[in-house]
Amino acid sequence: MSATETSLAAPRSFWRDLSLPAVVAGFVTVLVGFTSSAAIVFQAAQAAGATAEQLASWMWALGLGMGVTCIALSLRYRVPVVTAWSTPGAAMLTAGAAGLGIEQATGAFVVSAFLIAVAGFSGVFERLINRVPVGVASGMLAGVLLRFGLDAFVALETRFGLALAMLAAYVLLRRWQPRYAVVATLAVGIAIAAVQGLLDWQSVKLEVAAPVWVTPAFTLNAIVSVAIPLFLVTMASQNVPGVAVMRASGYSAPISPVVGWTGATNLVLAPFGAFALNLAAITAAICMGREAHEDPSRRYVAAVAAGVFYCLVGVFGATVAAVFAAFPRELVVVIAGLALLGTIGNGLAAALADEREREAALLTFLVTASGITLFGIKSAFWGLVAGALALLVQRAGRKAEPRA
Repeated sequence: MSATETSLAAPRSFWRDLSLPAVVAGFVTVLVGFTSSAAIVFQAAQAAGATAEQLASWMWALGLGMGVTCIALSLRYRVPVVTAWSTPGAAMLTAGAAGLGIEQATGAFVVSAFLIAVAGFSGVFERLINRVPVGVASGMLAGVLLRFGLDAFVALETRFGLALAMLAAYVLLRRWQPRYAVVATLAVGIAIAAVQGLLDWQSVKLEVAAPVWVTPAFTLNAIVSVAIPLFLVTMASQNVPGVAVMRASGYSAPISPVVGWTGATNLVLAPFGAFALNLAAITAAICMGREAHEDPSRRYVAAVAAGVFYCLVGVFGATVAAVFAAFPRELVVVIAGLALLGTIGNGLAAALADEREREAALLTFLVTASGITLFGIKSAFWGLVAGALALLVQRAGRKAEPRA
């Protein structure tokens, strides 16, 4: 179904496409995204001077923003569009926002969100990203996800029985029930963790988050030291790899409106604590892989499911944080690594497919996988830079060759 068809047909199409693997992929997406970086967001809020009530409001605004954009954009374009908070942006805030005060920090969030919306809707960002070759983008994708695949096996060192049982269950189920391999493996992991007493439910209690309005204060210091760096880091370290992951996975949603709407949503929710919303990369790959559904055209349901779970994170922020924290770390890293195996393999295959781009793609993969951070920008961006420069050098002075 095309994105231009009437919205009246959308519910019927969605319910037809709905599947258990897609819902589980959405849950794993939120589980991995939340457990991997929520602590950094808490630190950023504290650095900005947020009270306990304002911290809960941050989770409400971020959860609602991610949920609404995941659901609306995925249904609109029938493509798995997964959004996230800017983890590098949160890390930058822990230092940059210190001493500013919550009002000035909020003003910086508003300015950054406005810049993201303009970069998206104007088409400037899409024109820049369209110059990234498929091989280089695929190398970056594989490099970003490599650590997650490796961590699934590193978990054997600390929780041998749990990790081994999950790995064995996945291999067996991929042979006889491939569609439900991740679903069943997650169930096996939870069951074993429960038997071993690794699930900590003591801190779980029902709490509803409430939005708290903070009137933005716009100062030159906050704009220069927080807003502009937050915008640049979010675009370079989050939106660039997010688009590359989407395209390397075979999807072609219109980038300008997608990025523009994340910025617009961010702009509305910034006074409540949404510091930066952007396209996801690592967690998006979970919804775009074969584990979400064998049919790529039905994987958008996984992103919609992730959006629903993100909305729950927003409404029941403290409760959901405690639930996710109840899972042992090894269970999370194993299920994340297994859910991304297919995407890692596809990324490597696409990166190395064209011999003329192979070396540049390999450089991109290695730089990205290295995990280096330069000038506050993560390795995914520098991997793209390395690959692009390698291609420029290789092509300098040569006539364009027709592709086979």
